[in-house]
Amino acid sequence: MGQVRIAGLAAGFVLACAVQGAGAAAPPIAVGEVGGSGAWPAAAGTHPDLPLHTIYRPQRWPDAPVPLYVWGNGGCSANGLAHAAYLREIASRGYLVVALGAPGGGQGARPPAAPAAGAPPAQPAGDPTRPEQMLEAIEWATRENARTGGDLRNRIDLSRIAVGGHSCGGLQALAVSHDPRIDTTLVLNSGIYIRPGGRSGVAVDKTQLTRLHAPVMYLTGGPSDIAHENALDDVARQERVPVFFGALPVGHGGTFSAPDGGEWARVSVRWLDWQLKGDADASHDFAGASCRLCTDERWNVQQKKLPPPTGTRPAAGAPARGDTRG
Repeated sequence: MGQVRIAGLAAGFVLACAVQGAGAAAPPIAVGEVGGSGAWPAAAGTHPDLPLHTIYRPQRWPDAPVPLYVWGNGGCSANGLAHAAYLREIASRGYLVVALGAPGGGQGARPPAAPAAGAPPAQPAGDPTRPEQMLEAIEWATRENARTGGDLRNRIDLSRIAVGGHSCGGLQALAVSHDPRIDTTLVLNSGIYIRPGGRSGVAVDKTQLTRLHAPVMYLTGGPSDIAHENALDDVARQERVPVFFGALPVGHGGTFSAPDGGEWARVSVRWLDWQLKGDADASHDFAGASCRLCTDERWNVQQKKLPPPTGTRPAAGAPARGDTRG
């Protein structure tokens, strides 16, 4: 029964566009299973006008236009399915997600190996994807949101855009975060290299931090995460914008392999809900001395320039709302 439901929902990815009038662009194609624990189960797909990306979208649209989240994979991989569980979970919470790389393209995400002690920085090879593809995704979404007869027409709220990424993909996100269209950045198991060089070919250094204009969230896997010190150094240097830093001792791979993306997806959704949807309850996860993550003994937290939380926090014992609408 579950397989029938999945097949039917995935087919909706295609049929929703196939019923468009004459002159419409070719329909997108669904890839993989439908998933996510939110109110709007989501699937990955491709679109002929954006062949080097993977699109994650709800199978049933919320009533209101949804924010856009553009994602860069670990290793700057060209496999848009490398973080599928995490990205489906976010899309199922009422977001359109565009990941760099075609479905199954290139190599899957994997943590970069730590250099040997005292070794010179590795010379970066050409990365499979480029930071500019994040901006291409925003431009594509802008065109599709305006295209008469398109399945995405008026579905996307382009005043609410986030970029994010894992490891090398986090560097890609930081490299474009000065773009005025971007409202927040999620940097997962990543940070700009303290020592120039490294495995990534992303041309970004610490001066980029002075160009940022919107809030940033960093998540690392704790001291065993090879990106942990880079992220801490970013946070220490950042004086321009609000920053939340959270470390959970899970290593450089994060929780992407956990069901529905695990803690990385849960915390990412809450940050996006606060930053892009103005969710007052979500603000209490991050802001204030007694924020939920601050008082969770699993997490090590730093805050800089965050505004105070909005509204009154629910009484102790009341569950935090995990599903925000539209």
